[in-house]
Parts: sequence; structure tokens; C-alpha cells
Amino acid sequence: MEVIGVDIGGSHISAAKVKFGDRTASFDEFHEADVDTFCTKEAIITAWSEVIRNAAGESSHYKVGIAMPGPYDYDNGISLIKDQGKMASLYQLSVKDLLAESLGIPSSCLAFTNDAEAFLAGESYAGAGKDFQNSVGITLGTGLGSAIKVHEVVKDAKLWTAPFRDGIAEDYLGTAWFKKYAFEHYGLEISGVKDLLASEIDFAVCKEIFETFGRAFGEFLFPYLIRLHSEGVVLGGKISLAGDYYLPTTRAYLETMGYPVPINKSVLGERAALIGACLSFV
Repeated sequence: MEVIGVDIGGSHISAAKVKFGDRTASFDEFHEADVDTFCTKEAIITAWSEVIRNAAGESSHYKVGIAMPGPYDYDNGISLIKDQGKMASLYQLSVKDLLAESLGIPSSCLAFTNDAEAFLAGESYAGAGKDFQNSVGITLGTGLGSAIKVHEVVKDAKLWTAPFRDGIAEDYLGTAWFKKYAFEHYGLEISGVKDLLASEIDFAVCKEIFETFGRAFGEFLFPYLIRLHSEGVVLGGKISLAGDYYLPTTRAYLETMGYPVPINKSVLGERAALIGACLSFV
């Protein structure tokens, strides 16, 4: 039976056939689309189903593993997302049953996984986390995603709300922090991290902002690495692409604290979640 990996976000979906080897994975029929999840449940389910069917191609018998942001009842495929606006029309509905009906497959052929958990599971199976028994997975972007791996068990860590400094972790580790810090300290109006790398930005300013972020990232990671006896960190998300600018500071901080560990950037990118979402079928 074919296995389809799916990664769903607030405005995007990607899907592909995933073929598993010995700690390897390959992809066929990769499809993606932007989806307006502020609309009706029928429109959302129809749009998601179309991409999944495209990935399935001629296959009529297949299983679907879906990586989905929380909050979610993952075991039953029920959406608990209500306050973000996106996907509000699906609140407290069984997305599992709705998709199964739309796709014409049994609901038992669908499995849901937290997106950060799927990311770390995928990278641990076939990517940047293969060499770690115990690890922490972090995705840095608009928000902060986190997961932990202890031997073969991977779980969503939900660290975005963890107390940190005078707020929570996500206050300091995401796009919003860069925008706020750049404006308050330098009067710069940026839409994201990529803007800091523009040629017109003073490199000294760029360097200071990234180093400040890198230290905060190290301070955040340190207690969890110690507590979980982690051998390394697997890093993903859009902000990881600028890792060369802040990870040296993060690594230096961890070394100063006596717990230097590898911080490996994702090698699978968005496809890590496609792998991780399907591992329950392997």
C-alpha cells in the first residue's frame, strides 16, 4: 500500500508519496498549494483533498500521514484551533473523518502528528538527527516549534509558552522578536529576518542583532539540553537558513556553560515533516 506524507500549515499544504528504505526516504509526486484557511470547512477540506489526491496519482489504496500544527487532538484527528483565525471553521470537528470521506478512504488510513514532532522524527530517521539517541528539535520561524527525542520516542515539547526572561520563549525566538528589536534599537522596519541581510543594512547592525538573538537561543536551550541529556539539536524553520549569523554565538554560550553539543541544521527542509508524519505506518 502506498504511503502519502502531508504537511499542513495555516496557509499551505504539501504532499508526496514517501518510500522508505533503511534509514532513508525518497519522494514521488510532490505537490503543494496555498490554501485560504479562513474560509468554510468545505472549501478547506476540498483544497487539501485535491493536493493529497494529486500526490496519490493513480493509487486507490493508500495511507495518509499528516503533520499539523496544534492545538489538536492528534489521536482522533480533531482540530482544537480556534483563536488564530486560520482553520477556525474546523474547530472541534473531526478533520480525520472529513478528509476520509472526501478522499474515499477509511478513516483508519489517516494519522495525525504534531508538525514539530513530525519534523524531528523525519530528521532523526533520514536526516540531520540520525546520529542522536537523545535530541531536541527546534523550528524557528513565525513561531517557535519544539520536540524532544529520547531513544525512539519523539514528542511535541510545547516549549513556545515556556517561561523565559520576562515573558515566554516565543517572545524572544521568532520573527516578531527580530522586528521589534530592529525597530526599537535601530529604527529599522523589517518584515522578517531576510530583510536584515539586504545590502543597505549596516553589517555591524546586522551582526549585533543576530548575536543578541544567538545568545538568547543558547540561554533558552541550555536547561533543556541538560535536563534531557541531549546529544544534539536539530534546527529547522525559515530562521534556521540564517544560522551562520547567530549559531556561532549560541554554540559559544553553550560551551561557556560547559555543555557544548552539535547544532545540526535540517537537511530535509519541509520534507522532514512528510517523513515523520508517515512513520506510524512503517
